Parts: sequence; structure tokens; C-alpha cells
Amino acid sequence: MDRAPNLVEVAADPIWGELRRSAQELAALEPFLRRQLEQLVLSQATPAAILAALLARRLACASLAEPELYALIGEVLAAHPEVVDEAAADLRAVTERDPACPGLLHVLLNLKGFAAIQIYRVAHRLWQQGRQALAFALSNQAAIVLCVDIHPAARIGRGVMFDHADGIVVGETAVIEDEVSILQGVTLGGTGKEHGDRHPKIRHGVMIGAGAKILGNIEIGEMSKVAAGSVVLKPVPAHCTVAGVPARVVRRHRDGSCPALDMDQAI
Repeated sequence: MDRAPNLVEVAADPIWGELRRSAQELAALEPFLRRQLEQLVLSQATPAAILAALLARRLACASLAEPELYALIGEVLAAHPEVVDEAAADLRAVTERDPACPGLLHVLLNLKGFAAIQIYRVAHRLWQQGRQALAFALSNQAAIVLCVDIHPAARIGRGVMFDHADGIVVGETAVIEDEVSILQGVTLGGTGKEHGDRHPKIRHGVMIGAGAKILGNIEIGEMSKVAAGSVVLKPVPAHCTVAGVPARVVRRHRDGSCPALDMDQAI
């Protein structure tokens, strides 16, 4: 896995350069973590290499060896450099929305919601290439180790945050647009045995509270909020809050707020 460092390639990007500087500072402060930081960040030449090292480490198991995973993910990222840009947007999303987050390096090393989304992004590109069996293998392993189940055919935008992430399920035909925040225990699922396009469409700026279940091919309109524990079975208009079982509109937003960015859990 080790690569000769090329500091210019990473330092030229503000997000990945900041991440490297944080890794250097932490390695000096905590010698116990130095080896991990060297392997995952400091010895990697490019942002893509950092991402590949992280995801390979997360997915590695007896049947999926870390060096082979690193090579495979590196190939996907080389063919799809936009994935690295999307990962950078996801990194920044967490640091901007989570007041408890100490910085980019913490997101990269410790937050499984971030890792789960990036593994999905790699698996999704494999799925699009017709390599469904391999895409399923990566997404299944991610579900085992991270407790986040994202079908590789789903479509997810950039600047997405899975906060805490435990128990999140995203179905095959689900769509999550840009700048969406989803908390733990959320299901974007179907309603039964229907086929075809059967999962929710989550539009720009939406926040979905912990434990909410959104079922069926329904739309959650842009800049809306789904309260924790709600069960949503019907489409939700834009710019409103829904709550309850089944969910109903309890408030309409008049202030132009973006729930995904505000992360205000109040109804």
C-alpha cells in the first residue's frame, strides 16, 4: 500500500491539503497513531490514493485482501475522478453541519457514514460498468462492517451527510440529491413486493431525522424536513416539515431555510 509521497499533489487542494496537515500534527502529538496516519494519509501521493487507502482498510477481510482492494478502488477513482471531488464535498458537509466534528481528519478516519457513502460511490461506478457481482460484494461488505446498507444502483449526489449512520438503508431505485442530511436508522425503502421504480426520491436540501421510514416511490420536496421517527407514505411538498405516523405536514417554511444545513431537529 505504501506510496512515495508527493506533497504538491495533495497540498494543491485546500481540503486534502488541510487534511494532510492535520495528519502531520496528530502524528507528532500521538505516536500510537503515527503508523495508521502514515499508511492512510501521509504516504499517499494524491487525494485519490488517500481515499483508496481508507476504503481498502475499511473493507478488508479474509476474502477481500487490502492490497487488492486498494488497487481496485484506485482503478475506479482513476477512471472516475469526479468521485474524489464528491468525497471532498462530503467531507466539508460534515465539518460544516456537525458542531461536534473537530475537523476533516476526524471525518476521514472515524465517521462510518462518510466511509459508507464513498464505498457506495465506488460500487455505483462498478455497477454502471456492468460489474454487478463485484459492486454487490463491496456494498455487502460495507453493510457488514459499517451497518449501512446502500444498494449500488441507487443515485446519491454530493455534499451528503449520514450522521451517526447506524442502520441507514437506501433501496435500489432511491435518489438522494445534493446537500442532504440523513440521521441514523433511516430507511428509504419500498412498500412491499412491487417492481421497477419503487423507492423514495429525496430532493435538494432535505433533512431526515433519526429513525424515519420513507416508503415507496414518493418525493420529499426540496428544503423539507422529516421529523425523527416519522413514517412517510405520501409525497411531501417542498419547504415544509412533516411528522408523525403516518406523517403529515406540521409546518411550512417561510424563511428560506435549508434543513440539511441547519440540522435543527425541532418540529
